[in-house]
Amino acid sequence: MPAQVRTYSRLTQDALLLLGKRIRLARKQRRMSSADLAERIGIARSTLQSIEKGHPKVEVGLVFEAAVLTGVTIFEPDTTTLRAQTERIDDRLALLPQSVRRSRREVKDDF
Repeated sequence: MPAQVRTYSRLTQDALLLLGKRIRLARKQRRMSSADLAERIGIARSTLQSIEKGHPKVEVGLVFEAAVLTGVTIFEPDTTTLRAQTERIDDRLALLPQSVRRSRREVKDDF
């Protein structure tokens, strides 16, 4: 059985490419070799190259770690702000149903 090919929206591809280029620029501005950064993250140099090229298959945690270690801001630089935002979202999620299921009934909206 052939593997299913996943496609990504143009916006997703552009955002990943931009983030990868920002990480590469910051790494070079800090005079850090790709081998040094890869070692600090705990990944192969080829994985770092995939991050810097904006490859969508790289784990998001690895991309975030590369950004943090090079000083690239993704969200807010202050961790207390991130925690507060996370808590607000948790409060909003608590008001919604635990799970969402597809409706089994067909909606009759032809008036």
